[in-house]
Amino acid sequence: MAMGSNQDRLMSDINVTPFVDVMLVLLIIFMVTAPMMIQGVNIALPQTTSKPLVSEQEPLVININNQGKIFIIDTEVSFDRLQPQLSGMLNAREDRTVYLRADKQLTYGIVVQVMAEIKRAGVEKLGMVTEPASEKSEITKIK
Repeated sequence: MAMGSNQDRLMSDINVTPFVDVMLVLLIIFMVTAPMMIQGVNIALPQTTSKPLVSEQEPLVININNQGKIFIIDTEVSFDRLQPQLSGMLNAREDRTVYLRADKQLTYGIVVQVMAEIKRAGVEKLGMVTEPASEKSEITKIK
């Protein structure tokens, strides 16, 4: 009777390669989906008695006029090109803060869509630019 070779024995070592593969896939999935789980948009609304902000760099301002046209500073940009163009501009800047000026006659949906595109471009802080309210403003009429 011949003695069995090493190939006939059962392997008692645990194969960790599939375990590591599954864990890496789960890690990648969580890393990709975690930023999407944040709901809401951080908006810093200035108060009417605040002083102007002092900045070394010219602030990056995105304007939306009453027809829904989008402008980065003074250059018109289509909605489809907003995120890639803004990403390129932010790569050259240290301060990743953007200010949004939207006409008050725009619908809420248009402003929110533009805000989402701005956040997708990698903006860390998004501020809404407003004008100081007068004593007889429309806000008091609503109450």
